[in-house]
Amino acid sequence: MFSKPIIIALALAVFPVSAHATTGPGCLRVVNVDAGDALNVRARPSAKSRIVISIPANNYGVLALKGECTPKTIPWGQRWCPVSYSYEDGTLHGFVKARFVRDQECP
Repeated sequence: MFSKPIIIALALAVFPVSAHATTGPGCLRVVNVDAGDALNVRARPSAKSRIVISIPANNYGVLALKGECTPKTIPWGQRWCPVSYSYEDGTLHGFVKARFVRDQECP
């Protein structure tokens, strides 16, 4: 009756697929970083850990929260948050201090 391509096209029209996996809640914006400075994303949750990437205060990539900021036994601003940073060259994963990020909607 209907060919397979027509059924697939109808299904996509009725049930559209999200254009980008990071849309909606779960993204972060950089705060408490002076203009001209950058937020360092670390390989591990430690200030002594290797810097994966430095994100300028006016970043143009997508910084997304990837889990809970820990440890929960210390004040919020001192916790480390697992993140991913997607930009034109790809996606990198690491950790940032909670005091340098705030929630925002993903683009």
